[in-house]
Amino acid sequence: MHESLTIGQLSERSGVAPSALRYYERLGLIRAERTGGNQRRYARAELRRVAFIRISQQVGISLEEIRAALDSLPAGRTPTASDWARLSTTWRERLNERIRLMTKLRDDLDSCIGCGCLSLQRCTLYNPGDTLGSEGPGARLVLPRPADAEAAAAVTRL
Repeated sequence: MHESLTIGQLSERSGVAPSALRYYERLGLIRAERTGGNQRRYARAELRRVAFIRISQQVGISLEEIRAALDSLPAGRTPTASDWARLSTTWRERLNERIRLMTKLRDDLDSCIGCGCLSLQRCTLYNPGDTLGSEGPGARLVLPRPADAEAAAAVTRL
């Protein structure tokens, strides 16, 4: 492999512990070749994949979904900008919904923290008598309503 990295070098460059890199490899998220002495050697392109994994995890995407996305990239060559763009379009709507939900949560929590109402009359998390339980589990006043089932399913998949 030309310009390959050892696991220690990949760890240092990516900021990911060697144990996590071995785990990613076991899951098929990254690939290594082996030397005659059975040591791992990673192509420099794996740095980009590790960065993608870390960023995706930070926004709550599961390793299973990350693997499916990475599997859609071409094997045997470094992905091009158009390869990455194609991958990102499959996640764009779901990420936008996640951003919308996170913004709503942030804004609702700001008002909760600042209101100090203790009576819970204006609380977006309060559900007296579990009246919203028939609509499904979770914070029904914050999560998308059943009428918006597609958006709810998209958030669940993240």
